[in-house]
Amino acid sequence: MNFNFHKNRVGIVALVLLLIISIHGFAQNNNSENSESIFRDFKTELMWKANVKIGTMINVGESKRGTRRVIPITGGTFSGPKITGEVLPGGEDWQLVRPDGDTELYARYLMETDDGTVLQILNKALMHVPAPGEQGGFYVKSVIDIEAPIESSYDYLNHAIFLGTLEMPQLKPNEEPYVIIGVYKVL
Repeated sequence: MNFNFHKNRVGIVALVLLLIISIHGFAQNNNSENSESIFRDFKTELMWKANVKIGTMINVGESKRGTRRVIPITGGTFSGPKITGEVLPGGEDWQLVRPDGDTELYARYLMETDDGTVLQILNKALMHVPAPGEQGGFYVKSVIDIEAPIESSYDYLNHAIFLGTLEMPQLKPNEEPYVIIGVYKVL
């Protein structure tokens, strides 16, 4: 009799555990549907556009991962609704042209706001130029990490995700080469 009582008790515990697991699984599936819907319509807010001056490309050559090249960042300016300043010289954009033709960009540079605050920018981008006959157009987007001093009025930049765009403008005669980087906060 003691054995049957123990057997029934184990069965009840197993049944309760199964019920809890199935309810939990249903709740997770339900939550994942809801969480997926919040990603369908990302909203962003323009933080600034930067005209980033670039120097002459240094071709490092072929590596085991593709063609390496480095483009010096020589200066520039940026402005947005709540922030303006200059891009400091000394940064670099390390690029990898992969065997599949896409280019990975990894830029690291500093920007100084008009009130003297220095921000560190890490910009990781992917650039895809479609092959002849391939659907879709030129694609370049980035994820930007901004590091601001915590005791500054720009500390809010440390607490968000930023996406970026890259434009390569048509240069006028004798104009220094530059690119336009748009920085958008994901809301």
